[in-house]
Amino acid sequence: MQVADFLVELGTEELPPKALKKLSEAFLSGVEQGLRDAGLAYASARVYAAPRRLAIVVGQLATQQPDRSSQLDGPPLQAAFDAEGKPTQAALGFARKCGVELSEIDCSGPKLRFQRSEPGQPAASLLPGIVDAALAALPIPKRMRWAARKTEFVRPTQWLVMLLGDQVIDCEILAQRADRVSRGHRFHANHEVRISNPASYAEDLRSAYVIADFAERRQLIRQRVEQLAAEQQGTAIIPEGLLDEVCALVEWPVPLVCSFEERFLEVPQEALISTMQDNQKYFCLLDANGKLLPRFITVANIESRDPAQVIAGNEKVVRPRLTDAEFFFNQDKKQPLETRNQRLAKVVFQAQLGTLLDKAERVSQLAANIAASIGGDAQRAARAGLLSKCDLATEMVGEFPELQGIAGYYYARHDGEAEDVALALNEQYMPRGAGAELPSTLTGAAVALADKLDTLVGIFGIGMLPTGSKDPYALRRAALGVLRILIEKRLELDMPAILQSAIGLYGERVKQEGLSSQLQDFIFDRLRARYEDEGIDVAVYQSVRALNPVSPLDFDQRVQAVQLFRRLPEAEALAAANKRVSNILAKAEGSVGSSVNASLLQESAEQALASAISAAEQANAPLAASRDYQRSLEQLASLRAPVDAFFEQVLVNAEDPAVRDNRYALLARLRALFLGVADISLLG
Repeated sequence: MQVADFLVELGTEELPPKALKKLSEAFLSGVEQGLRDAGLAYASARVYAAPRRLAIVVGQLATQQPDRSSQLDGPPLQAAFDAEGKPTQAALGFARKCGVELSEIDCSGPKLRFQRSEPGQPAASLLPGIVDAALAALPIPKRMRWAARKTEFVRPTQWLVMLLGDQVIDCEILAQRADRVSRGHRFHANHEVRISNPASYAEDLRSAYVIADFAERRQLIRQRVEQLAAEQQGTAIIPEGLLDEVCALVEWPVPLVCSFEERFLEVPQEALISTMQDNQKYFCLLDANGKLLPRFITVANIESRDPAQVIAGNEKVVRPRLTDAEFFFNQDKKQPLETRNQRLAKVVFQAQLGTLLDKAERVSQLAANIAASIGGDAQRAARAGLLSKCDLATEMVGEFPELQGIAGYYYARHDGEAEDVALALNEQYMPRGAGAELPSTLTGAAVALADKLDTLVGIFGIGMLPTGSKDPYALRRAALGVLRILIEKRLELDMPAILQSAIGLYGERVKQEGLSSQLQDFIFDRLRARYEDEGIDVAVYQSVRALNPVSPLDFDQRVQAVQLFRRLPEAEALAAANKRVSNILAKAEGSVGSSVNASLLQESAEQALASAISAAEQANAPLAASRDYQRSLEQLASLRAPVDAFFEQVLVNAEDPAVRDNRYALLARLRALFLGVADISLLG
């Protein structure tokens, strides 16, 4: 089999920087799928992406498609021929479909069958269609047209390189005729670049000031930015998304250090970082204490003979943006934060649930209740709840929406609020995502819980439940946030009680009947996915869920204990025994007592089990009181031997009703011991 390297490069006007990486990955995936579908073998495939080009180099591609055979099944024999053996219209139609005479059709099986052989085609004739299909399938939300053409793509196309080995593939794609001529850097090498063969593609462009490899440019930018930051005695903030975007803006990256006036450091650094990252695509620098330095790094797309001019230009551009942030901050400080609630009285939270001021007042009361339950300061939690939405009415958050909560923290500190109250204004939104930071203070935790539970109660209370992938109010995230705060910060909270408080604060705005139970199910259901991610079997979750614990922390402590219990050698047998006990008690007529009459214990095995249960009850009492579920289950594992002996030697359903009931009571006490932690009968 002959092989050759293949190159396709589509040149365009500047591609959308935020989409470049995704487009390149989809292009590679599409081409590889097309090659597989065509049966064209290859050794490797690599994608290149730069602001003005998408390219793929395929190594050792088969130059000829192998011959392929396909089998077509036709009608059954009884439908293909009549009683006299003459072909029916079904048989004749199948032959026409296959393009042959009926005599060439295989009639030896239960159905008519035709084996078709298709000769392989040259790869050069297949590749244009494969590339065209891959480009057509790119995830482009809105395509462009240009000039008088009807061709559509994400940006106007400018050139096309298609090489198989050292030969140009004669074709036209997206209004461009294939050639071997690419283009160099728009400023450093604004001329045609001849690509001699696919293997030399990257180096041919490098000589024209284009680093075509996205990953190489990305790594180069990261290394140089980190090096420059270290020279400034700082550390660069390098968000992955920003790094990808900057990489997609430059063909020849040249990072440069710039500066701004130190007076701007009086402004909350989050606002400065936000505007420099989001609007200017700069990398900000922090000192050893995490404070913003009056420096930033820009990545130029040229190797200037006078870098000072590039630096001065960037410093000039950023100054008005920092000045705006400074102005908003100073204007906002002229009014106490609490006065912003007057504006929130006119801002709707949700049409049926009132204004943002209504929400803040509910959060304030609920946060006070929660703080009292978790050992926090109810008065400060109430204060933080009342101020929780005030910064939404500030100029700073109006300009930088991502600073909600953060701006409130700075304004609360300026107004002289308690430190934990100020922190709570930011911590109310925590965790901001999966695995994100949790509130550091009890006041912040109380407000965060109150805010999320208020939203859950309100939106559920008007019947706007999340469905499928649609969750416009992020209720699943809110429920997960509640669980993470309570479990990871080890905070005890009676969920039914606090939900009832939250429902009461809404009054007639929400439906009351069954709402608390519905919300409990929704919140605790979120734990199932959490545990699956942690590798905990769903049966463990269900064994605890069967007991309906009211506290998420208590729920988690039980789950962790049961997960460890499952690893014990006695676990499987005890789970089976509990299941057997559960079935026996479920079939018992009338109520089953828990009082065991020692005089009715006839068999030595049941006497031994009764003694073991009594000892276990005594040993387990302090463990249950301290919720040491792990040690409790470890201690109960010692019951395996007497339990096994009981079921081997004792007939539970004795003929004597008194003996039978006594044995039921004994089993009920055994089951109650395990139900103090979980229903382990569900583990079997």
